[in-house]
Amino acid sequence: MKIATTLFVSVFICSLSGVPAHALAGRTFVSAAGSDSNNCINVASPCRHLATAYAATAPNGEIYVLDPANYGSLIITGPVSIEGHGWASIAPPGTESSAIAINAGPDDKINIIGVVLDGTGLFETHGIAFNSGGTLTVRDSVIRNFTFGGITFDPNTSNPSQLFVSNTLVSDNGNDGILINPLGTGTTTGVLDHVQLQNNDWDGLNVFSPTQTIDVTVSDSVIANNGTHGIGAASTGGGTTPISIVVRNSTIANNAARGLEADGAGAIIRVTRSTITGNMTAWENNSGTVLSYGDNNIDGNQNINTEPPNPLTYR
Repeated sequence: MKIATTLFVSVFICSLSGVPAHALAGRTFVSAAGSDSNNCINVASPCRHLATAYAATAPNGEIYVLDPANYGSLIITGPVSIEGHGWASIAPPGTESSAIAINAGPDDKINIIGVVLDGTGLFETHGIAFNSGGTLTVRDSVIRNFTFGGITFDPNTSNPSQLFVSNTLVSDNGNDGILINPLGTGTTTGVLDHVQLQNNDWDGLNVFSPTQTIDVTVSDSVIANNGTHGIGAASTGGGTTPISIVVRNSTIANNAARGLEADGAGAIIRVTRSTITGNMTAWENNSGTVLSYGDNNIDGNQNINTEPPNPLTYR
């Protein structure tokens, strides 16, 4: 009896050792014709929704969209790249939610490429809500029709964080097009290149923090027809936190309030080779500083059609 029991246990252990462990894939696939019961790991067995594919994707892996469809919402908790190829549609699951919510680690890099995020006017929704992580990159995308912000970048961290947005339209959102509002003792840097921020109810770009040093560069972009300011920089919480925005080769036009607004002693906006026109006010120093390299086209605004004082020089 003892021999038989030992033999049974040995056979059972051997059979377990032959069962392959579930492994996450470096690349997964989603398709309109896919199924969430598939394994997502090749083009012959794609999943239907991004959330299912993300659960099967290894850290720093890639989710590859095969054809046009709405692929549902997504919560990201680690480093990943989404390759949407311009035809991946992503929508919030309902009211008071985000199409993409990012709750990642301090060194994690998230890349979102070629997606269309549409809030369809649902109540209290965000396009991309970056709550924590290291770096967010958004390229070749459209973010529109959210009743809150298009991109809300507001980590609370003691670590550095980065935002890169390029070749992207952010429009028709109920609050700011892009809001950068980090907390904590970390630092935030950002680059917006060939970005269109238009027809948002509040600012096109709104950058402020009571505690973090923030440096943002805006180049070759259009910030137009927003409900308040085109670009706002605010040093809150005492007004001395360094908030710096450099605007180059861009158009700031037809915004309902200021084209450029610097609020608080730590807030500085530097502008060069840009057009500021059609705004209620071209620029305003509200305890902050707007500086010019003296090579801008500032005209056609209802108030202030001159270069900001204290001109800068190229080095």
